[in-house]
Amino acid sequence: MTIISYLPKLLTTPKAKNYNFQVIFWLSLSLVFAAHYSILGFQQSLTQYSIQDDARQHVFWMRRFLDPELFPNDLIADYFQSVAPWGYTNLYHLFATVGIDPIVLSKYLPIVLGLITTAYCFGVCLEILPVPVAGFMAAVMLNQNLWIEDDLVSATPRAFIYPLLLGFLYYLLRGSLLPCLGAIALQGLFYPQSVLISSGVLVLRVLHWGTRSWRDAGTRRRGDAEMKRQGKNSQFPIPNSQFPIPYQFAAAGLGVALLVLLPYALSNSSFGPIITVDQAKSLPEFWSGGRSTFFRDNLWLFWLGGRSGILPDMPVTPLILGTGLLLPILLRYPSRLPLVKEVKYKAVILAQLILASLGMFAAAHIFLFRLHLPNRYTSHSFRVTIALAAAIALTIILDAIFVWAQRQIKPRFSGRQVVAVGTAVLLGMVITLYPQTWRHFPRTQYQLGQHPELYEFFAQQPKNILIASLAEEANNLPTFAQRSILVGSEYAIPYHTGYYNQFRQRVLDLIQAQYSPNLAEVQEFIDKYNIDFWLLDLAAFTPEYLANNEWLQQFQPLAREAQMRLEQGTVPALVNLRERCLVFQTEGLVVLAAECVKE
Repeated sequence: MTIISYLPKLLTTPKAKNYNFQVIFWLSLSLVFAAHYSILGFQQSLTQYSIQDDARQHVFWMRRFLDPELFPNDLIADYFQSVAPWGYTNLYHLFATVGIDPIVLSKYLPIVLGLITTAYCFGVCLEILPVPVAGFMAAVMLNQNLWIEDDLVSATPRAFIYPLLLGFLYYLLRGSLLPCLGAIALQGLFYPQSVLISSGVLVLRVLHWGTRSWRDAGTRRRGDAEMKRQGKNSQFPIPNSQFPIPYQFAAAGLGVALLVLLPYALSNSSFGPIITVDQAKSLPEFWSGGRSTFFRDNLWLFWLGGRSGILPDMPVTPLILGTGLLLPILLRYPSRLPLVKEVKYKAVILAQLILASLGMFAAAHIFLFRLHLPNRYTSHSFRVTIALAAAIALTIILDAIFVWAQRQIKPRFSGRQVVAVGTAVLLGMVITLYPQTWRHFPRTQYQLGQHPELYEFFAQQPKNILIASLAEEANNLPTFAQRSILVGSEYAIPYHTGYYNQFRQRVLDLIQAQYSPNLAEVQEFIDKYNIDFWLLDLAAFTPEYLANNEWLQQFQPLAREAQMRLEQGTVPALVNLRERCLVFQTEGLVVLAAECVKE
């Protein structure tokens, strides 16, 4: 018996049992790869002063759980605490009660979330096509695409969408009501936008089920009429959809979705209202080069990429994208592709997930910013769907090659068999080794603190201090020094006007004061905001610094006026006080005492 006789049995033969050896083997191997990618990412976080980029916004304030005296009356900390989902907040709070630092927890959570995501992805794939190697390919390719983007590694609310969405799909496909309802509830507690996607899937399944029932009933009536005409009594069989979803199942799911979303709908944020489209269009922050770029002059880019577009920010690999799009074509040829017959009707859920996501994408554009960002409804589900579709398509193609090779049994090891074996080996190498060719894999976006002495200096100051700074390094101070800052580009999130109007005014006032030659104006600014320290970038007092700083260029006309004064040789008042009021200095940065400036 040749190797080509064994390969189909080992790789592409459907498995009737849920937990046979091959299922356990391929699931375990999937988890090994998921752990490997997670550990590669975790290794980038091992230095003392490291934090994932988005975690600087969403996790730093949770140090309040360890020390309630941190960040008192802090606008930035209060805002990000107010927008954090209830489940997400309390998960970190729970671990903080036993002394686990939220920043430390944020570095370990991606490992756990990645493993859960992998197990559910494997399970969903087997519900559609019961071939374990397909589940392995789906899980590995999904993990690869999660680790070329920084969603999962961020340990922010959006990191939870992958395990929760896949968990919902898995229990829905199996018809497990209570676990499915639990998945919907957890989505609402951790990432509410995903509840809307799941609700859309439930609605589409009910509509599809009703349509099939009506169509099948018509078929049955026609069949019965034909049998009666022929004088026969046998009934016409009704096709089995293989995945009926009772109306009660969908009603229960939608009921839970309503319950978990109701608090969000009824709550009034102290930092509201949500910005309108007209207000957003008037701010440079929402245009190209802005902190929260949304609107674009190029319609192609507007509808396909970024926060407004359909596709993920980081594209999926060509292998996944190409083969995933082939699946609908392959399913049309069951006579030529034997494994197509094993693809269960449950595969329709992939199309329904995409349709539900596109529906919410359209709704998010219609009700712009009230449903948050349109891209949030398609980018995550796109990654999940394309990985599953690609794995199923690749398995179908591989099986077809095996069948083709087995048709020529002489000579003992023919050219066809060489092609089949070579294809299997090449496919395995591409799927498992392809990430090694990427320049940045995994892509974690960890920010490493470059000034430990600066963080230690501020950490030794009272907990209620407020630091004014336009320097990029200010973004790291709430995390690494655990002290409040007046503003920072990382925290300039403009979607709630009650927050951002205050924040923007702070930036305008700070630019005016930092570059003003009038000492009285600087002192007035210190009194207005109760500033304790001023962190200055020594390069900030050159025209080039302002001209090349995209964030500061959003704040016109003050940034332009400050740049013009520097070009004309006007010396800001703070420059003249540098020697007298200096309390700390490190490479390229100085700290001035605000009390000294006021004297």
